[in-house]
Amino acid sequence: VLIHLFLCMFCSSSECKGEDRVIQRPEDVTAAEGDTVTLDCEFETTDSFPNLFWYKQEANSFPQYMLRCYAKNVDKAPELDKKRFHAEIKNKSVPLKIQKLQVSDSAVYYCEQKCWRK
Repeated sequence: VLIHLFLCMFCSSSECKGEDRVIQRPEDVTAAEGDTVTLDCEFETTDSFPNLFWYKQEANSFPQYMLRCYAKNVDKAPELDKKRFHAEIKNKSVPLKIQKLQVSDSAVYYCEQKCWRK
């Protein structure tokens, strides 16, 4: 069984400036059930404390919050399988690692940067 994952990105909030952006490459990933994949999300910001979010959107549904990375912390949605999904900020990247891929993981994954400046 092949599993297809699409990647999208966005930067939100009126506080985000032109130099704030996220980049996801490649734009789509195909893998087999049981595989481990890493979806990369690089970001550029002038924000000292960036907040990066991952969302999952299944077919005919709205994007669902998965997790938030900030500083050295990660907050995960209660329903997220914490053993299979992992992310953390590394330099200017917040890769999402999905282990033991399942057919239900087929979706569009969004990486979002939110800016909160004073």
